[in-house]
Amino acid sequence: MKVLNRLADVLNKNLALLSVVVALVALLLPTPFTNLSKVAVDLTAVPFLGAHFPSLGLVNILLGVIMFGMGMTLRTQDFLLILKRPRDVLVGVVSQYVCMAGFGWLCAQLLRLTGIGGEQVCAEIAVGLVLLGCVPGGTASNVMTFLARGDVALSVTVTMCTTLLAPFLTPSLTLALAGQWIHVDFWNMFLSIVVVVLLPILLGIGVHAALGNLVDNWKKGLVLVSTLCIMLVLAMCVAPNQPHFIKNGVALVVVTSLAVLLHHVLGLVAGYAISKGLGMDEAKVRALSLEVGLQNSGLSCTLANTAFGGTMAILPCVLATVIHQVVGPVVANFFAAQDNQPTKKTKVVSHPAAAQPEGV
Repeated sequence: MKVLNRLADVLNKNLALLSVVVALVALLLPTPFTNLSKVAVDLTAVPFLGAHFPSLGLVNILLGVIMFGMGMTLRTQDFLLILKRPRDVLVGVVSQYVCMAGFGWLCAQLLRLTGIGGEQVCAEIAVGLVLLGCVPGGTASNVMTFLARGDVALSVTVTMCTTLLAPFLTPSLTLALAGQWIHVDFWNMFLSIVVVVLLPILLGIGVHAALGNLVDNWKKGLVLVSTLCIMLVLAMCVAPNQPHFIKNGVALVVVTSLAVLLHHVLGLVAGYAISKGLGMDEAKVRALSLEVGLQNSGLSCTLANTAFGGTMAILPCVLATVIHQVVGPVVANFFAAQDNQPTKKTKVVSHPAAAQPEGV
């Protein structure tokens, strides 16, 4: 058990570097990961579900495992916080979807103005940027809020709420903002999120409720499993698209990276400004800044792969899995550095979600 705990800590602390290495390996040796990405469970015989979501790929299954782990970390207090502090939670949820979806559309428009890669490629990447803005917040925000000495309980609750709302809001916003560039299958996205996000989270919550505090003994194991799943998801999203990445060149990757970076920075600034403008204390301000700015890039990769497969829409989503793992710690450390005097340090409340891997 001690060996597994140490391994989980090492992997989690070096997840950004590990993500870069895995992405490069997938680009250089795409065949095994491409073959893995083709593994799927046939759902065509399932009424209604099979018509819009005909198969459950290994990428979807792995994301479901990650979401199950998230559900296992949720506690009754996280749900009660909605009733105790509805204003704080509402500000976080609304800011997350309104700001990041809007900034995704703005960054998409700016990228299309460059004309890099041609009209079709630009349109596909623009869709990916919008999709990245329309997914919920990721558990990385919970970890970064803990490191920033912010309000972890608020961060966890907002992440939970935005994730539970994702089946309805993510496909709706993507259709509204990106439907002009590419066909968006609302029901495909809706069912994808329900099957690979909502149901696993609810199952995880149920298991936690049944087992109680015994779940705490498995915390490091959940982190290790989730981290490995994140790496496999990243590799299986990159490898099948290797021809697209190589064909369109380094310049396209650089420009898209800048667009993704701008998207995250705008979200971080907006979350900070909105919460600060509403008179929230420093711990809440830090939590909502990180909550708004850091997206569930793992989910965006999965949706890009299933809803817009074979297009360059996945490029900004893949890049985001690395970029937000660099930006997040930088911002968290900046916030933490502001507490130079012991009397000014922000009180941090520990939460199991703070042990989650940073990749989703």
